[in-house]
Amino acid sequence: MKKRQLGTSDLHVSEISLGCMSLGTDPHKARTIIDQAIDEGVNYLDTADLYDFGENEKIVGEALKGRRQDIILGTKAGNRFTPGQEGWTWDPSKTHIKQAVKDSLKRLGTDYIDLYQLHGGTIDDPIDETIEAFEELKQDGLIREYGISSIRPNVIREYVKRSNIVSVMMQYNALDRRPEEEVLQLLQENNISVLARGPLAKGMLTKQGHEKAKKKAGEGFLSYSFDEVATITNKWSDMGSEKQTPTALALQYVLHHPAVASAVFGASSIEQLENNMTYRDAEAMTDETYEDIRKLTKPITYDKHR
Repeated sequence: MKKRQLGTSDLHVSEISLGCMSLGTDPHKARTIIDQAIDEGVNYLDTADLYDFGENEKIVGEALKGRRQDIILGTKAGNRFTPGQEGWTWDPSKTHIKQAVKDSLKRLGTDYIDLYQLHGGTIDDPIDETIEAFEELKQDGLIREYGISSIRPNVIREYVKRSNIVSVMMQYNALDRRPEEEVLQLLQENNISVLARGPLAKGMLTKQGHEKAKKKAGEGFLSYSFDEVATITNKWSDMGSEKQTPTALALQYVLHHPAVASAVFGASSIEQLENNMTYRDAEAMTDETYEDIRKLTKPITYDKHR
């Protein structure tokens, strides 16, 4: 599996990586998926303290016993919650973040986190205080690097100006091309990498995309009507070849932009994992195919958080 540098850091992540939110709460099943992903070349695992209110971190931590040195581990903070209770509140304060990292380290069973991310953020946050918290955690050796997980252009711009983030996690796929319009170039110019989540658009950019669209986009998707999504997903399932599955094509599309370090996919089964791993052996995407995808879909822009 090829790797790409995360920003200007010493972290080099696999071009496709495993988002752990969809693993579920069965530790054995989760470990099976994680073990196979690592064996097939995935070296970045992404979780968050909020996923299943801490349980996901525990499951990931258990699965990594004996393999921690093999992977780059990312998690997130900023949502205050009480384990075992529903609901959470947003809290990007230094006090909360510095406590949250201790809790995450304990659940993950490790003494450091490779990439610690702010799990959201608004323009009204105490941004300098939040940055200070991450910088202090880095100085203390509890985290190696930090980033944010956000699709808010106004927040992203502030962190680009005021912090030393190495990454921004955001939704990006061939149906959601919003990052292309104003974010990707900004991040590339500032040597900040993108971790692209949702690269398969809820499964709509796979061989079964048309059926997924009926379930996931019955009322449309972003600025697309359902009819537009249906047309795209029908054509998408016929694209590619034996050596380039529709799934591989979707992953290749987001990785085509030099700002993107990794496409972060979710998997709740070995079958889903193996479908994503077809990327590894796929033939290269041609410029012609890339342009065909851009003609099939459409550029859209963020309509909030200006």
